[in-house]
Amino acid sequence: MIDGRAGSEQILLDRVDGESPSDAAPERDQGRPVNADVEARVTQIYRDEWARIVGGLTRRCGDLDLAEEMAAEAFAAASELWPENGVPPNPAGWITTTAYRRAIDRLRRESFRDAKQREALMLHDPEPAEPTGVIDDDRLRLLFTCCHPVLSLEARVALTLRIVGGLTVEEIARAFLIQESAVRQRITRAKAKIKTERIPYRMPAADDLRIRVDGVLAVLYLIFNEGHAASSGPDWMRPELSLEAIRLTRVLAALMPRERDVHSLLALMELTAARFPARVDAHGEPVLLADPDRRRWDRSRIGRGRAALAAADALGSGRGPYGLQAAIAESHAVAPSIDETDWDRIVLLYEALGRIAPSPVVELNRAAAVAMATGPASALQIIDALAASGALAGYHLLPATRGELLVRLGRADEARSEFAVAAALAGNDRERALLQAKATER
Repeated sequence: MIDGRAGSEQILLDRVDGESPSDAAPERDQGRPVNADVEARVTQIYRDEWARIVGGLTRRCGDLDLAEEMAAEAFAAASELWPENGVPPNPAGWITTTAYRRAIDRLRRESFRDAKQREALMLHDPEPAEPTGVIDDDRLRLLFTCCHPVLSLEARVALTLRIVGGLTVEEIARAFLIQESAVRQRITRAKAKIKTERIPYRMPAADDLRIRVDGVLAVLYLIFNEGHAASSGPDWMRPELSLEAIRLTRVLAALMPRERDVHSLLALMELTAARFPARVDAHGEPVLLADPDRRRWDRSRIGRGRAALAAADALGSGRGPYGLQAAIAESHAVAPSIDETDWDRIVLLYEALGRIAPSPVVELNRAAAVAMATGPASALQIIDALAASGALAGYHLLPATRGELLVRLGRADEARSEFAVAAALAGNDRERALLQAKATER
């Protein structure tokens, strides 16, 4: 199972902690200069269009591996050619066409395929002979293909984060708190399974959606979290990832109006994304949990999030993990200030979450909420127990949270040591810089 991660009450930063272009991201010639604007443009298109391009190629070629490989080659070609020739008017179309042509060339060269038949089908680009299902969206078809029930949940999540979300193996490993080699193995086995089991690239029929939706929701949750607080790289946030996760979840909510967890996840995302406008300052630096200008919060998102949570509650059967996290996010969203936040309620919600989806990260978040509700001393006991268990070894937010508690207890030297440890473990450049600054404060 994936680690059930909650809307974090980290007193260091305002973040939801969870689990970008893939490892096949375009390589650049280190021997010659690359126009920075073009490079940024390629990266942006990669983030925005990767899933759409791979999905469209998969639909036309019927081969996920081939689609991914050719898309990566096309992005690499863009990185090489665009600095000299300029960015084309329709850059995503250029990459798609380049990848498509390379796929045709590859199929022509492969003697074990019926190349003429495949090429004829591709050149005419017909709709698939089999029904595509109840939604016509390449990214959603790709998502449900990667989340096919023949794959283990771990494989579904890893493969979809890699192929649809565009996260690197390193980012996925950080999200799961596991080794990169384990993630690579999951992805390789999942792709092999798709081939050997002849899993079709299509949306499931309406009757099959229910058994497929849990893995999809887990993936969307983790993609959203990577956008909310990037696990690596120069930017604190990747909002485009979160917004795409919200878009896909909205589509699912419209498709499955009787599914409590779909509405609950949508509520969590909307209520959390409402805080995005105030999560970074004018220079892109992270804003501390106590400091955001709440006047900048998106009230329309808060309204949509609360409506989605109400829709989930109206379906009955109580709140699941997403619903409890959404309730935590709602508590923040409606509070006039951090001091007026109902921290006692948030602690109770975390306790409930820990009962139905126990994990060390949930316990870490509960400790931070306890610090706000009853003080740092009682929270430090929870943190120390977590540290002693070794369950979060290597996880930078454990020493970061401990450092904040020690600051509040007047133990500044110990706090600086904890911040230094946290900075060494942090993968995000902005977060690391903030932790390093705290480690040197006097």
